[in-house]
Amino acid sequence: MTMRQIITGHDSEGKAVFLSDEEVVPTEVAMYPGYKTFELWSTDGPRTVPHRGPFPGVPGYFPRRDGVVFRMIVLPPVRDGQAAFEVNEASVAELEATLPGFVEHLELDCPGMHTTDSVDFGVVLEGEIHLELDDGAERVLRAGDCVVQNGTRHAWRNRSGKPVTMAFVLLGADRTDAVEPPG
Repeated sequence: MTMRQIITGHDSEGKAVFLSDEEVVPTEVAMYPGYKTFELWSTDGPRTVPHRGPFPGVPGYFPRRDGVVFRMIVLPPVRDGQAAFEVNEASVAELEATLPGFVEHLELDCPGMHTTDSVDFGVVLEGEIHLELDDGAERVLRAGDCVVQNGTRHAWRNRSGKPVTMAFVLLGADRTDAVEPPG
């Protein structure tokens, strides 16, 4: 899979222009064969337009409190009875070097399970995936389905036999100690 990213902005006279039109190369890690993340854009702190300066890239896998991260991911299928990836010292070191900030959110004793201080908007573009919450409850999401993750402990489980492609926008958030039921 390839991804094309087009970025717009303004010229010196304030006219809308195309700043960039490029193919984005996915980041991959050996510990999770078939996993691809297309790191597209991030901000840290207040956002302003028009955009000034260099393209920000994505310095950390998850956003800071006032940050935003935009990415696309491809999750490979997992065969029944097999872990999605092997956790060992070398694989954790590779993950820390390749996707900064990712490991600190993972539960290495429960592969795939993680919690972030963010509100995440996810859309399944192609394929099917299970969203598992901390108590084992699951929902199946298919192409066209979306999810809003409100800082919950969760894992993505691809049991479909085919890769799934998703788009995510993650908004950094403050975590409070109080948990109140909705309504």
